[in-house]
Amino acid sequence: METTSSSNSLKKEIFIECRPETLFSFFTDPDKLVRWMGRQVLLDPSIGGKFRIDVNGSDIALGEYKEIVPNEKIVMTWGWMKSKVVPPGSSTVEFALTPKDNGTLLVLTHYNLPAAEVAPHEQGWSHYMSRLQTLAQGGDPGTDPWSENAM
Repeated sequence: METTSSSNSLKKEIFIECRPETLFSFFTDPDKLVRWMGRQVLLDPSIGGKFRIDVNGSDIALGEYKEIVPNEKIVMTWGWMKSKVVPPGSSTVEFALTPKDNGTLLVLTHYNLPAAEVAPHEQGWSHYMSRLQTLAQGGDPGTDPWSENAM
């Protein structure tokens, strides 16, 4: 997994051995998304649609879908309920899916983060992207250890 970051954004790349269509469903189907991130997920994967990802009962990510290109790209606002540092709508996450070899190159870019939040979000996305990779390649990442207790 390759990571680059600046003072207020981060970018992660990971190769996943599955077709873009397969990978795309892990961002739009709540039953699939909850297997790699969160313990309770509500999604309305349409432009302007909202999402709510309850990570562990106290950390809850909220946002809305800004752009959806089937099997290619998803852009959504991102923030944390009750957070004054990264409130809902204050940052943007883009997932770009590009066919490559026998799989998909997933490029995640998280924009508009406060400088102090780049490192913790980088750690979080590394955790979740490796779980997504395992799941999308047919493995079982198991219960997310982060869903059990507050971070």
